[in-house]
Order: sequence, then C-alpha cells, then structure tokens
Amino acid sequence: MKLLRVLFIFLSVPLFAQQGGMWIPSLLEGMNESEMENLGMKMSAQDIYDVNNASLKDAVPHFNGGCTSEVISNQGLLLTNHHCGYSQIQSHSTLENDYLEKGFWAMNLKEELPNPGVTATFIIKIEDVTTQVMNGVTELMPEADKQKKIEENIAQVSQSFPKEAWQENRVRTFFEGNQYMLFVVETFKDVRLVGTPPSSIGKFGSDTDNWIWPRHTGDFALFRIYADKNNRPAEYSEDNVPYTPKHFLPISLDGVAENDFTMVFGFPGTTDEYLPSVAIEQIINTINPARIAIRDAALAVQDKYMRADPQIKIQYASKFARIANYWKKWQGETLGLTKSNAVGIKQQQEKALTNQINKKGKQNEYGNLLPQFEKYYAEIEPYILAREYFFETVLRNVELLRTGFQAYQLTQVYDARGAQSFEDRRDNMVERMSGHYKDYSAKVDKEVFEALIAIYADKVPQEFLPASFNNIDSKALTEEVYSKSAFVDYDSLKKLLEGDAETVISNLNNDPGFKVVKDMAEAYFEKIAPKYEEIQLNITGLQRDYMKALIELSPKEDRIFPNANGTLRVTYGKVAGYSPADAVYYEPVTHLEGVMQKYIPGDYEFDVPQKLIDLYEAKDYGQYAENGKMPVNFIGTNHTTGGNSGSPAIDAHGNLIGLNFDRVWEGTMSDYYYDPSLSRNIMVDIRYVLFIVDKYAGATNLIDEMKLVHPKKGNKKSKKRK
Repeated sequence: MKLLRVLFIFLSVPLFAQQGGMWIPSLLEGMNESEMENLGMKMSAQDIYDVNNASLKDAVPHFNGGCTSEVISNQGLLLTNHHCGYSQIQSHSTLENDYLEKGFWAMNLKEELPNPGVTATFIIKIEDVTTQVMNGVTELMPEADKQKKIEENIAQVSQSFPKEAWQENRVRTFFEGNQYMLFVVETFKDVRLVGTPPSSIGKFGSDTDNWIWPRHTGDFALFRIYADKNNRPAEYSEDNVPYTPKHFLPISLDGVAENDFTMVFGFPGTTDEYLPSVAIEQIINTINPARIAIRDAALAVQDKYMRADPQIKIQYASKFARIANYWKKWQGETLGLTKSNAVGIKQQQEKALTNQINKKGKQNEYGNLLPQFEKYYAEIEPYILAREYFFETVLRNVELLRTGFQAYQLTQVYDARGAQSFEDRRDNMVERMSGHYKDYSAKVDKEVFEALIAIYADKVPQEFLPASFNNIDSKALTEEVYSKSAFVDYDSLKKLLEGDAETVISNLNNDPGFKVVKDMAEAYFEKIAPKYEEIQLNITGLQRDYMKALIELSPKEDRIFPNANGTLRVTYGKVAGYSPADAVYYEPVTHLEGVMQKYIPGDYEFDVPQKLIDLYEAKDYGQYAENGKMPVNFIGTNHTTGGNSGSPAIDAHGNLIGLNFDRVWEGTMSDYYYDPSLSRNIMVDIRYVLFIVDKYAGATNLIDEMKLVHPKKGNKKSKKRK
C-alpha cells in the first residue's frame, strides 16, 4: 500500500480562478467547461469526451501503463516522450547499432521495430458505478469489513458491466473512496518503434537540466500501433496492419504565445493534494531526506562507471535515468513545499474546516478527524521510515537484492500454493531474468550494495533490523556476497534454480546473497509491514470521512478535484512564464540558440550532433521557425505529474501544439500543493519535433502522414453542437 492520503479544505476562491486541477473528462460540462472557455477554449466538452462520436479521448492512449501518448495520423502513428520509450530504444541498441547514441528512423513500415510487452490502452467509456460498489456497505461496519465488501462489489461490477470480448472493465476509486468510476478500455499489444532522435537531442541536458527551466530538450519518440485485420487488438504478428484510429490529432504550425489556452490530456499517476499539514511536515523532514540519501549513494557509483565505460553507459542508461528522475524531483519538492509555506497554508485551511464543523454542529461526525490524523501520523512515522529504506535498498537500487527478493517470493509461493505454482513462477523468473542480466554489471552493483547496506544498517531504527545486521561489517559482507552468490551471473542463477522445489529452496538457503535478502525481508514482514498496514487501514477510514466532510461543508464555489490515480484526466491552463526568485523572471519559450549556448563538445549531457549544428548555422528550419528562430520548449500552468509524460498539449481548437515531459523544479511540490505562481509544466514545442523529424532525420515519410494546420490563420476546428 502507498503513503496515506487525507484531505484538507480549500479556502474559497473566486469563480473561474485558475487554481489547478486534474478533471475527469466525462464530467467537464458546467463549471469546468465555462472556466476553459474563459481561458480561451473554442471547443466544447463534447469535443473532448464523447461516447457516441469520435472525440479527443480517442486519440490519447495510455502508453505502456506508465506514460501517455497521442495518435497523430490515420495510420496509428504514435507520439510520446523519448524517456517513455527509453527502455525500448535501449533494448534495440548495441555497440554496433547504438540508437541511444545515433537515433533511429524507419523509412517504411518494414523497418519498424517490434517491442514485446509494450501496450497502448484507449478509454472507450467512463461510467459512475458508486451506487453499485457501495451496495451493502454500512457506516457501522468495521473498516476491514467495509473494504472487503467494496472489493467484492468491484469484482462483480467489473464482471457484469457490458463490453466487447476484446475489451476490459476497470474500476477505480475517487475522492478517497467516496466515488467509484468504471473504465471500459481497449489495449493494443503490437506497438513498434518508428523513430527516435539521438539522446543528445531527446535527452539533451540529461540529469543536470532535469526538472529545470529554461529547458532545451527534444524529448520525443515515435511508435506505431498495429491491429489485426478487423482493427482490433492483437498480439504481435507480421500479418498485423497499422491501426486506424477513431480520431487523431491535427498538428498546429502556428506555435504558442503568452496567455494562449493550453490543455494537457493524459494519465497522471499519483497525487496527494489533500494531505494534512502533519503529513507534509513528515515528507519534508523524514521521508524525502531518507529517499534522497539512498539514491545519492547509488547514483554516485553508477555515474562513475558510466562515464568510464561505454558498455556500462548503455547497460545503465535507462536504470540511471529512472533512479535520478525522482531523486531530483524529491529535492525540488522539498524546496517548493518549504518556499510556498505549504505547511502553514494547510494549517490555515484545517482551521477553516474546524470552524465550519463547529458552525454546522458537526462535531460528533467530524470533530475528531484532525486530532486522529495527528495521532496516527506520529504512530506511523518510524514504520514509514523503515519501509522507505527497505523499498529503496532491496526493491529499487541494489539489483542483486531485487533479484534475491524475487527468489524469496518463490519460497513463499511454495509454502502457500505448493510445488506446481513454485515451478511455474520459477520458470517465468528464469526466462525474465535473461533480459535483466543483459544490462547488469556485477562490479557496479557490488559497489552500490556496499554503500547502501551501510546506510541501511545505520539509519533504519534498530528495532526493525534483522539480528544479522548487529555490528555488521558492510565491506566484508559485500566481498562474501559478490564472490560467492549465484545472483551475480545469469548462468549461475539458472543452475541455482534447477531441480524440484525442495532442492532449489535448499540451495537458495545456502547462497550468501539470498541469506541477506531473506533476513531483510523477514524482518520487514514481521516487524514493519503488519503495524504499518494496521495504522494505514485506520487512516483509510479517516480519509473517506474527511473527504465526506469536505464535500459537505465546502462552499459551492470551492474547486474540489480528485487526486490522480492513473486514470484519464484533463488539466487546463495557459502559456505563462514565472518568477522563481526575487528579480528573476523566466520567459515561457526557449529556442535552438539556447541549445547552442549550452553546447559542450563531447560532454555526456550537453553534446550536440554536428548535423543539428549545421542546420542551426544555416538557419535551415523549413516551415517550422517563428521570426527566424526555432522554438524548442515552452511552459504553462497546467497541473501535471508523473504519468503525464508524453501527454499532448492541445490548443483552443483541439490541435496538437506540444508534448508534455516535465515540470519546473520549484513546482514539483504540486503533487501535494499546487501553487499557481510556481507550478509550471514543461512541453516540447511540436514544431521542434517536426523540425527534427523532417530537417534533421529526413523522415519526410512520417511528415506526409500528419495533418498540419494553421488554426490562428483561420483553419479552425469546428465546435460541436451540444
């Protein structure tokens, strides 16, 4: 289970004030639509979401379960971020054909590269099923019984709601368990790599510029969805054909200007906008420092080896980027929460809620909520801290420990389900691990292990450590594990896992790497997880009641939107610069000349391909320039988070103007507190994407697929009749 989420009350805001929000697309009519029109939108809510007719939702699939993408041609051409397709680009790369280094462009369909396991999921329909899910749930039920009944109802609704045979029903909770929505989805499983710029464009600035503005990154990649002959989802087959979408996004060549309307449509992962002040203090003072310290140590080791060895650079490129992404985000998040005085503001909002509770005579129902939060967050703090250290060390940053933990889970499967389940799981693990060891370096992982085990032994509260960690010598333990454990090599691992269940388990228990994982896992599941889950279950009930109070007692004009939960959302705003510090103002658009100003020949992060330099010097920008300059990135006030990577930035008429890929560092706290003066999302200007595809790559075959328009010159999308 993830970090607890609770709710605070918003102070009243004027009608139509743009204060962030991630809105359910099927519920935009009314206040949202009016506010969007006030910001300049020329479409209707029905243009965005329509069950019976093609609409924008039909061009915005969930990319591989973690990012967003958009269909930009009638042949299923798919645009997403370079970093969203990074693992696929890496998997196709070798020292001889390094697509990370040189880029890749398919000049015809036959050259497009398959990616087993990659998916694109479309939303077909959204339906409110709160009544069905809450059927039989009563206020007097114990919390555990409520959750069990809700889960049973969700299973029943998912099974019975009408859908096509190739579709799937998914039920998700909103407003902390006060609303439930069902999503009918369609998942395509044949998604092929079409084009990617080299990392010197797609990842320009790398970790130094990550979360930073001004930004100059061409963070995009192109894929294509394939379907069977009936245009339905199918596993990869040479007989599959390009998917014909219900709708694809026309592309505007007119660019953006300050105060232009922008809408970002996508699948934001997780936000906790309604945490109380005590939880924010815990994040600032306890949770984030622990996470950052672990990743500091891991990244320092990986970076050292990647800079020295080209092979390791390829092997660890995707892993390093993944680890570094949130490491830097947590630092900016802490800075933003502190700078914006989020704790103080939330305390004021909690006082406002208390006043409303007293004014309405609701003390018996809601009067104890805030004191209970204080109590439970104090109780859970040491367990959260120990849990974060376990997750960051065992599951996220030390590869040997992560592999060992999967082996540990095998032993649990045997105990719970018997030999056949064990053998099935074991065979799957052996097959899956072949890809893992392709990108594994024991000497890198060894040094990460030594650093992180020392931190774990020192920082995890003593009562939660395994007995074997008393007076631990991390250096000696590291030498023993990496000289004797079978987990450092794929062939050794396969041999370790050969035989019947009892033989494998016996062999595992004699492996020094497995012993470390087993000790850490057993300590976690015996000493940390049960109490953590017990306290969290109590707060889950508080969250739901707190949300109920918020809905009941807030003024009608207050804007209450559901937290992000990986479902399709609309967020809208405008192109806008911002002031991060006194006497500093950032313009909202960057240009190619900024790339050249940052250029450092041969640098890991700021090198520039010679062809891009040539195009810049010749000012050979084609039809994509504006006033003789080549736009690269721009920022807006759209409320985004992880999962919005790859989301289309859409103009007032429904055309594609950009590609969301990041947020500014000072505004990363928007997962917990959206401050309109600091929160900005960062987008690739679509004209830079087209310029790279056309003038840099020469992939005019892809340009020819797209529909390019000039909405500001009168070629506007018509508005549907309501």
